[in-house]
Amino acid sequence: MTQGKGFGFGLGKMRELTDAFKKAQQVQEGAKKLQEELDKLEVEGTAGGGLVKVFLSGNQEPRRVEISPDVLKEEADVVAELMTVAMQDAYTKSTTTMRERMEELTGGLNIPGLS
Repeated sequence: MTQGKGFGFGLGKMRELTDAFKKAQQVQEGAKKLQEELDKLEVEGTAGGGLVKVFLSGNQEPRRVEISPDVLKEEADVVAELMTVAMQDAYTKSTTTMRERMEELTGGLNIPGLS
């Protein structure tokens, strides 16, 4: 009498699969919490030594802009350049923060698109 081999899954493989599903569920729950935290986070980008400030959420949502009255004495192209630099600074800080938090959340999982 021969024994069937089933689906080719041993108990060890089933445990690995179960653990993987548990980890995926934890990551999903953590991602939801992280999304909420990033929505509340405020990241500041600056230019001109702080004369222009741009604030974004951790999800790159624009929040507000602060412009020193001293900057308004400048030509329009100078103000525009300072605004652009401040926005780029805020965006870089925000995306870096998001990436770091996602790496902490995934705890070394190799998930395509997050590296």
